[in-house]
Amino acid sequence: RICVITLAEAHPLLQDGKTITSINYQISANCSRLQNKVSGKSKRGAQFLTELAPLCRISSSDGEEYTIYSCIRGRLIEVNENILSNPALLQEKPSTEGYIAVVLPKFEESKSVTQGLLTQKEYEEVLSKRLNSS
Repeated sequence: RICVITLAEAHPLLQDGKTITSINYQISANCSRLQNKVSGKSKRGAQFLTELAPLCRISSSDGEEYTIYSCIRGRLIEVNENILSNPALLQEKPSTEGYIAVVLPKFEESKSVTQGLLTQKEYEEVLSKRLNSS
């Protein structure tokens, strides 16, 4: 029922041999995802995220900055602080140790969230169509 937020295989940061220079969980002057303090079984104190809530900003060596969004509604359970000191994890192990955050969708919404996801095969088909059209 939890969702692990990672970079997609087709994300520009994982293409073109880019180097990640920094990751910033400070979203605005008053909001830092690092200030998220979760406690107890009901996950009290967790920041609530909407689909469009920014999780972090990632800067690359070519000067580009990418804002990574939650994409699902739910409570922010944890952010991966390991990528702050070792940003290369995002590129070397994007689907394991290089995850960005863990989000817990509302129980009532968790089924609709997972039903709306693409399978690996469907995702690869979308990517190939995107590549063929460009």
